Amino acid sequence: MKRPILIGITGGTGSGKSTIAKEIYKKFNEECIAMIEQDSYYKDQSHLSIEERTKTNYDHPDAFDTLLLVKHLKALLEGETIDKPIYNFEIHNRKKETIKVETRDIIIVEGILILQEKELRDLLDIKIYVDTDADVRIIRRLVRDINERGRTVDSVINQYLNVVRPMHMQFIEPTKRYADIIIPEGGHNKVAIDIMAANIKHILQEQEY
Repeated sequence: MKRPILIGITGGTGSGKSTIAKEIYKKFNEECIAMIEQDSYYKDQSHLSIEERTKTNYDHPDAFDTLLLVKHLKALLEGETIDKPIYNFEIHNRKKETIKVETRDIIIVEGILILQEKELRDLLDIKIYVDTDADVRIIRRLVRDINERGRTVDSVINQYLNVVRPMHMQFIEPTKRYADIIIPEGGHNKVAIDIMAANIKHILQEQEY
C-alpha cells in the first residue's frame, strides 16, 4: 500500500486555515482525501466542572492531546481506521461519540499548533502556514465565537487580549519557520489554493508510476 500524503495547514486563530483546508478538500474525490482537525484533540476534561473548563487556556500546547493525535496519524499511515474524537465547544469537553476515519491517499491535518510539536511536525509531508493580519483574524474569531460557540462580545475580546494574542506570539508565530509554504490572506487566496491542489495531484500521479 502506498503511503498517504500528510498535509499540515496551520496559522493563527481566524487566519483562514480551515477555509483553505476545506477548499483543498473539495478539489478531490472524497474517496481519496480525509480531514483531521487538531481542535478535535483537545484533552478530555470530564474530571473538571464547567466553570473550571472555561478557565483552560485552549491556545496553549498543553490543551491538546498531541500523543493521541500522533498515534492516530501513525495508524492512518499504516492503513488503519481511527476513532476521531468529537469536541463540543459549548461544554468545553469531548463527546462520548467518535467519528470513524479511514486512511486515504491524502490526509489534511489542520490546527493552530500542528507545527509546534516536533514528533507531529516530522510526520507531515507538506507544511503550510496561513499568514493573515491580526486585525482580520480577531474580527473573524469574534464573528465565529459569537455565532457558532455561543460566546459574548466581551468574553471573546477579553480572551483574545489576555490569552489568544500572547499565545500566538509565543507558540504559533514562531512555527512559521518550519513551513514549506506560506500563504497570505487565507481562504481568499484562490491562486495559492489552486497551486497547492495541482501540486498534490502531481504527487499522486508520480506515486502511481
